[in-house]
Amino acid sequence: MTNLPPVPAGLRGAVDLSSLVNPAPRRDAPPTAPGSSPLVVEATDATFSSILELSNSVPVLVEFFGQGVAPSLESLVAEYGGRMVLATIDGTKNPQLVQAFQVTEVPTVAAVIAGRPLQLFVGMPALEEVRAVLDQVLEVAAQQNVTGTVPVSAETEDAEPVEEPLPPHHQEAYDAIAAGDYATAIAEYRLAIAQNPRDALAVAGLAQVSLLSRLDGLTADAIRSAAAAAPTDVDAQLAVADLDISGGHADDAFARLLDLFPTLDAEGKNTVRTRLLEHFEVVGVDDPRVVAARRRLTALLY
Repeated sequence: MTNLPPVPAGLRGAVDLSSLVNPAPRRDAPPTAPGSSPLVVEATDATFSSILELSNSVPVLVEFFGQGVAPSLESLVAEYGGRMVLATIDGTKNPQLVQAFQVTEVPTVAAVIAGRPLQLFVGMPALEEVRAVLDQVLEVAAQQNVTGTVPVSAETEDAEPVEEPLPPHHQEAYDAIAAGDYATAIAEYRLAIAQNPRDALAVAGLAQVSLLSRLDGLTADAIRSAAAAAPTDVDAQLAVADLDISGGHADDAFARLLDLFPTLDAEGKNTVRTRLLEHFEVVGVDDPRVVAARRRLTALLY
Protein backbone atom coordinates (compact mmCIF):
# COMPACT_ATOMS: atom_id res chain seq x y z
CA MET A 1 0.00 0.00 0.00
CA THR A 2 1.28 3.47 -0.87
CA ASN A 3 1.44 5.88 2.04
CA LEU A 4 0.52 9.48 1.34
CA PRO A 5 1.88 11.54 4.24
CA PRO A 6 0.00 14.78 4.83
CA VAL A 7 1.73 17.91 3.66
CA PRO A 8 2.43 20.12 6.72
CA ALA A 9 0.26 23.20 6.94
CA GLY A 10 3.27 25.47 7.32
CA LEU A 11 6.38 24.00 5.72
CA ARG A 12 9.45 25.66 7.17
CA GLY A 13 11.95 22.85 7.25
CA ALA A 14 11.82 19.05 7.27
CA VAL A 15 14.84 19.51 5.08
CA ASP A 16 17.21 16.85 3.84
CA LEU A 17 20.65 18.38 3.52
CA SER A 18 22.66 15.18 3.60
CA SER A 19 23.68 15.68 -0.03
CA LEU A 20 25.07 19.10 0.93
CA VAL A 21 27.43 17.62 3.54
CA ASN A 22 30.32 17.36 1.08
CA PRO A 23 28.18 18.59 -1.85
CA ALA A 24 28.50 17.57 -5.46
CA PRO A 25 30.54 19.83 -7.73
CA ARG A 26 28.65 23.02 -8.53
CA ARG A 27 26.88 23.10 -11.85
CA ASP A 28 28.45 24.63 -14.91
CA ALA A 29 25.26 24.35 -16.96
CA PRO A 30 21.56 24.49 -16.14
CA PRO A 31 19.41 21.37 -16.12
CA THR A 32 18.30 20.18 -19.52
CA ALA A 33 14.71 19.47 -20.53
CA PRO A 34 14.05 15.93 -21.72
CA GLY A 35 11.33 17.18 -24.08
CA SER A 36 9.90 20.35 -25.47
CA SER A 37 7.98 21.39 -22.36
CA PRO A 38 9.42 24.31 -20.36
CA LEU A 39 7.82 22.72 -17.27
CA VAL A 40 10.07 19.65 -17.23
CA VAL A 41 13.80 19.52 -16.58
CA GLU A 42 16.14 16.59 -16.17
CA ALA A 43 18.22 17.08 -13.03
CA THR A 44 21.43 15.37 -11.88
CA ASP A 45 23.74 15.36 -8.87
CA ALA A 46 25.82 18.03 -10.59
CA THR A 47 22.96 20.32 -11.59
CA PHE A 48 20.59 20.08 -8.66
CA SER A 49 21.77 23.38 -7.15
CA SER A 50 19.90 25.12 -9.98
CA ILE A 51 16.73 23.27 -8.96
CA LEU A 52 17.15 24.61 -5.44
CA GLU A 53 17.48 28.12 -6.85
CA LEU A 54 14.42 27.64 -9.08
CA SER A 55 12.39 26.46 -6.08
CA ASN A 56 12.68 29.93 -4.57
CA SER A 57 10.43 31.12 -7.42
CA VAL A 58 8.13 28.20 -8.19
CA PRO A 59 7.55 24.85 -6.43
CA VAL A 60 9.47 22.00 -8.06
CA LEU A 61 8.09 18.46 -8.12
CA VAL A 62 10.90 15.87 -8.08
CA GLU A 63 10.25 12.46 -9.66
CA PHE A 64 12.83 9.66 -9.39
CA PHE A 65 12.66 7.07 -12.16
CA GLY A 66 14.80 4.19 -13.48
CA GLN A 67 15.00 0.40 -13.53
CA GLY A 68 12.49 0.26 -16.36
CA VAL A 69 10.18 2.86 -14.79
CA ALA A 70 9.77 6.04 -16.87
CA PRO A 71 8.73 9.49 -15.58
CA SER A 72 4.96 9.82 -15.68
CA LEU A 73 3.98 13.16 -14.14
CA GLU A 74 4.65 15.56 -17.04
CA SER A 75 1.05 15.74 -18.26
CA LEU A 76 -0.30 16.18 -14.74
CA VAL A 77 2.14 19.00 -13.97
CA ALA A 78 1.10 20.67 -17.23
CA GLU A 79 -2.48 20.90 -15.89
CA TYR A 80 -1.26 23.47 -13.37
CA GLY A 81 -0.39 25.98 -16.08
CA GLY A 82 3.16 26.82 -15.05
CA ARG A 83 2.49 27.05 -11.30
CA MET A 84 4.94 24.19 -10.70
CA VAL A 85 7.84 22.55 -12.51
CA LEU A 86 8.78 18.87 -12.73
CA ALA A 87 12.40 17.76 -12.25
CA THR A 88 13.00 14.16 -13.33
CA ILE A 89 15.98 12.28 -11.87
CA ASP A 90 17.38 8.95 -13.01
CA GLY A 91 17.84 7.12 -9.72
CA THR A 92 20.37 4.72 -11.25
CA LYS A 93 22.80 7.52 -12.15
CA ASN A 94 22.55 10.05 -9.31
CA PRO A 95 23.51 8.41 -6.00
CA GLN A 96 23.87 11.65 -4.04
CA LEU A 97 20.29 12.70 -4.77
CA VAL A 98 19.06 9.17 -4.09
CA GLN A 99 20.69 9.37 -0.66
CA ALA A 100 19.49 12.90 0.01
CA PHE A 101 15.86 12.03 -0.74
CA GLN A 102 16.13 8.60 0.92
CA VAL A 103 14.95 6.84 -2.25
CA THR A 104 14.48 3.09 -1.77
CA GLU A 105 12.39 2.39 -4.85
CA VAL A 106 11.08 4.10 -7.98
CA PRO A 107 9.03 6.00 -8.62
CA THR A 108 9.61 8.21 -5.60
CA VAL A 109 8.11 11.70 -5.68
CA ALA A 110 9.06 14.71 -3.56
CA ALA A 111 8.80 18.48 -3.82
CA VAL A 112 11.26 21.30 -3.24
CA ILE A 113 9.91 24.63 -2.00
CA ALA A 114 12.23 27.54 -1.19
CA GLY A 115 15.19 25.16 -1.20
CA ARG A 116 13.57 22.75 1.26
CA PRO A 117 12.70 19.21 0.16
CA LEU A 118 9.40 17.64 1.21
CA GLN A 119 8.73 13.91 0.81
CA LEU A 120 5.41 13.19 -0.92
CA PHE A 121 4.90 9.53 -1.88
CA VAL A 122 6.49 6.30 -3.08
CA GLY A 123 4.89 4.39 -5.93
CA MET A 124 2.19 5.93 -8.09
CA PRO A 125 -1.22 6.36 -6.43
CA ALA A 126 -4.47 6.98 -8.28
CA LEU A 127 -4.57 10.14 -10.35
CA GLU A 128 -7.00 11.96 -8.06
CA GLU A 129 -4.82 11.18 -5.04
CA VAL A 130 -1.80 12.64 -6.81
CA ARG A 131 -3.78 15.77 -7.76
CA ALA A 132 -4.79 16.21 -4.12
CA VAL A 133 -1.16 16.05 -3.01
CA LEU A 134 -0.07 18.52 -5.69
CA ASP A 135 -2.84 20.90 -4.60
CA GLN A 136 -1.40 20.72 -1.08
CA VAL A 137 2.08 21.43 -2.45
CA LEU A 138 0.77 24.65 -4.00
CA GLU A 139 -0.87 25.60 -0.70
CA VAL A 140 2.40 25.08 1.18
CA ALA A 141 4.29 27.04 -1.50
CA ALA A 142 1.87 29.94 -1.12
CA GLN A 143 2.50 29.95 2.63
CA GLN A 144 6.21 30.31 1.83
CA ASN A 145 5.56 33.10 -0.69
CA VAL A 146 6.74 30.84 -3.52
CA THR A 147 4.08 31.86 -6.02
CA GLY A 148 5.93 32.41 -9.30
CA THR A 149 4.88 30.88 -12.59
CA VAL A 150 6.73 29.56 -15.63
CA PRO A 151 5.39 30.66 -19.05
CA VAL A 152 4.22 27.61 -20.94
CA SER A 153 3.86 28.89 -24.52
CA ALA A 154 6.44 27.77 -27.04
CA GLU A 155 7.47 31.37 -27.65
CA THR A 156 8.46 31.86 -24.00
CA GLU A 157 10.09 28.54 -23.14
CA ASP A 158 13.29 30.23 -22.01
CA ALA A 159 11.63 32.92 -19.92
CA GLU A 160 12.41 33.11 -16.22
CA PRO A 161 9.67 32.49 -13.64
CA VAL A 162 7.75 35.58 -12.62
CA GLU A 163 8.26 36.38 -8.95
CA GLU A 164 8.15 39.17 -6.44
CA PRO A 165 11.60 40.54 -5.59
CA LEU A 166 13.04 39.55 -2.23
CA PRO A 167 13.99 42.16 0.37
CA PRO A 168 17.64 43.18 -0.16
CA HIS A 169 19.21 41.28 2.74
CA HIS A 170 17.17 38.18 1.92
CA GLN A 171 18.34 38.30 -1.69
CA GLU A 172 21.94 38.74 -0.61
CA ALA A 173 21.55 35.76 1.73
CA TYR A 174 20.05 33.56 -1.00
CA ASP A 175 22.83 34.52 -3.40
CA ALA A 176 25.45 33.75 -0.77
CA ILE A 177 23.89 30.35 -0.02
CA ALA A 178 23.89 29.51 -3.73
CA ALA A 179 27.61 30.36 -3.79
CA GLY A 180 28.30 28.25 -0.70
CA ASP A 181 29.22 31.37 1.30
CA TYR A 182 27.34 30.60 4.48
CA ALA A 183 29.14 33.20 6.60
CA THR A 184 27.89 36.01 4.36
CA ALA A 185 24.37 34.55 4.34
CA ILE A 186 24.38 34.43 8.15
CA ALA A 187 25.53 38.05 8.30
CA GLU A 188 22.80 39.16 5.86
CA TYR A 189 20.04 37.43 7.81
CA ARG A 190 21.32 38.98 11.03
CA LEU A 191 21.19 42.40 9.42
CA ALA A 192 17.62 41.74 8.30
CA ILE A 193 16.66 40.73 11.86
CA ALA A 194 18.39 43.78 13.31
CA GLN A 195 16.31 45.99 11.02
CA ASN A 196 13.10 44.08 11.76
CA PRO A 197 13.16 41.72 14.75
CA ARG A 198 9.75 40.40 13.64
CA ASP A 199 11.06 39.20 10.29
CA ALA A 200 10.08 35.55 10.77
CA LEU A 201 11.47 34.48 7.39
CA ALA A 202 14.87 35.94 8.28
CA VAL A 203 14.82 34.15 11.64
CA ALA A 204 14.00 30.86 9.94
CA GLY A 205 16.57 31.55 7.22
CA LEU A 206 19.26 32.25 9.81
CA ALA A 207 18.51 28.96 11.55
CA GLN A 208 18.62 27.09 8.24
CA VAL A 209 21.89 28.54 7.00
CA SER A 210 23.51 28.17 10.43
CA LEU A 211 22.69 24.48 10.21
CA LEU A 212 24.24 24.32 6.74
CA SER A 213 27.34 26.08 8.00
CA ARG A 214 27.81 23.69 10.92
CA LEU A 215 27.47 20.63 8.65
CA ASP A 216 29.65 22.01 5.87
CA GLY A 217 32.71 19.83 5.20
CA LEU A 218 31.59 17.02 7.51
CA THR A 219 30.37 13.54 6.67
CA ALA A 220 27.40 11.75 8.15
CA ASP A 221 29.51 8.72 9.10
CA ALA A 222 32.02 10.85 10.99
CA ILE A 223 29.28 12.72 12.85
CA ARG A 224 27.46 9.56 13.90
CA SER A 225 30.65 7.76 14.89
CA ALA A 226 31.71 10.66 17.12
CA ALA A 227 28.29 10.75 18.78
CA ALA A 228 28.28 7.00 19.40
CA ALA A 229 31.77 7.15 20.90
CA ALA A 230 30.89 10.05 23.25
CA PRO A 231 27.23 9.77 24.28
CA THR A 232 27.60 12.44 26.98
CA ASP A 233 29.62 14.91 24.92
CA VAL A 234 27.43 17.94 24.24
CA ASP A 235 29.13 19.00 21.00
CA ALA A 236 29.00 15.49 19.54
CA GLN A 237 25.31 15.11 20.38
CA LEU A 238 24.50 18.56 19.00
CA ALA A 239 26.23 17.64 15.74
CA VAL A 240 24.28 14.42 15.27
CA ALA A 241 21.05 16.27 16.14
CA ASP A 242 21.91 18.76 13.39
CA LEU A 243 22.37 15.84 11.02
CA ASP A 244 19.01 14.35 12.01
CA ILE A 245 17.27 17.69 11.47
CA SER A 246 18.94 17.99 8.07
CA GLY A 247 17.59 14.58 7.12
CA GLY A 248 14.05 15.40 8.22
CA HIS A 249 14.26 13.24 11.37
CA ALA A 250 13.09 15.92 13.79
CA ASP A 251 11.70 13.52 16.38
CA ASP A 252 15.06 11.75 16.66
CA ALA A 253 16.93 15.04 17.03
CA PHE A 254 14.55 16.41 19.65
CA ALA A 255 14.52 13.19 21.67
CA ARG A 256 18.31 13.00 21.67
CA LEU A 257 18.77 16.51 23.01
CA LEU A 258 15.88 16.38 25.47
CA ASP A 259 17.16 13.09 26.91
CA LEU A 260 20.60 14.65 27.30
CA PHE A 261 19.30 17.90 28.83
CA PRO A 262 18.68 16.75 32.46
CA THR A 263 22.22 15.34 32.75
CA LEU A 264 23.95 18.66 31.98
CA ASP A 265 25.19 21.55 34.08
CA ALA A 266 23.72 25.03 33.68
CA GLU A 267 26.02 25.98 30.81
CA GLY A 268 25.33 22.75 28.94
CA LYS A 269 21.59 23.13 29.41
CA ASN A 270 21.68 26.65 28.01
CA THR A 271 23.67 25.43 24.99
CA VAL A 272 21.23 22.62 24.25
CA ARG A 273 18.21 24.89 24.83
CA THR A 274 19.58 27.43 22.35
CA ARG A 275 20.16 24.74 19.71
CA LEU A 276 16.69 23.29 20.24
CA LEU A 277 15.10 26.69 19.71
CA GLU A 278 17.05 27.00 16.47
CA HIS A 279 15.92 23.55 15.38
CA PHE A 280 12.32 24.55 16.12
CA GLU A 281 12.71 27.40 13.63
CA VAL A 282 14.12 25.08 10.97
CA VAL A 283 11.31 22.55 11.30
CA GLY A 284 8.57 25.16 11.85
CA VAL A 285 7.20 26.44 15.13
CA ASP A 286 3.69 25.17 14.31
CA ASP A 287 4.84 21.65 13.44
CA PRO A 288 3.29 19.09 15.85
CA ARG A 289 6.73 17.63 16.55
CA VAL A 290 7.97 21.05 17.60
CA VAL A 291 4.91 21.68 19.76
CA ALA A 292 5.50 18.39 21.60
CA ALA A 293 9.22 19.00 22.00
CA ARG A 294 8.69 22.56 23.22
CA ARG A 295 6.22 21.27 25.80
CA ARG A 296 8.75 18.74 27.08
CA LEU A 297 11.53 21.34 27.14
CA THR A 298 9.35 23.66 29.21
CA ALA A 299 8.69 20.86 31.71
CA LEU A 300 12.42 20.21 32.00
CA LEU A 301 13.16 23.89 32.56
CA TYR A 302 10.56 24.39 35.28
